[in-house]
Amino acid sequence: MEMTHFNEQGRARMVDVSGKEITSRIAAARSQVKMAPDTLAAIKAGTIGKGDVLAVAQVAGIMAAKKTSDWIPMCHPLPLTGIDIAFTDNNKDELYIEATVKTTGRTGVEMEALTAVSATALTVYDMCKALQKDMVIGPTLLVSKSGGKNGDYRLGED
Repeated sequence: MEMTHFNEQGRARMVDVSGKEITSRIAAARSQVKMAPDTLAAIKAGTIGKGDVLAVAQVAGIMAAKKTSDWIPMCHPLPLTGIDIAFTDNNKDELYIEATVKTTGRTGVEMEALTAVSATALTVYDMCKALQKDMVIGPTLLVSKSGGKNGDYRLGED
């Protein structure tokens, strides 16, 4: 497998994508926050003192996806055409976060989706840490991606 993020001197570089075809690209990532049942209940009831945890975390995730190239050195700044963050839970002690990010461009949005769920999870932690400090974030993983020369990917499919 070619190491595309290194130049001929072995130093980091941003890959030149100008020769790639412009295609529709979509990526979805997932993370979770494991917490005490009382913490999850407080989030769902909207009784966390800092405000609506899910609304604030959702906005944080969207903002983070838009700023991914500021966080990850070799990521290209991309004109994102859509970002959606959804929450589900197991009605016990786990909050699940999924982000779907879309663009039409020359490179994928996997990092934007992963950044979105990471920032969302960190914001949940930040807003709930006064109630519980031992929450656990993760695993965080790419669920799917489509578009581009490497084709589609779906977690669990070989």
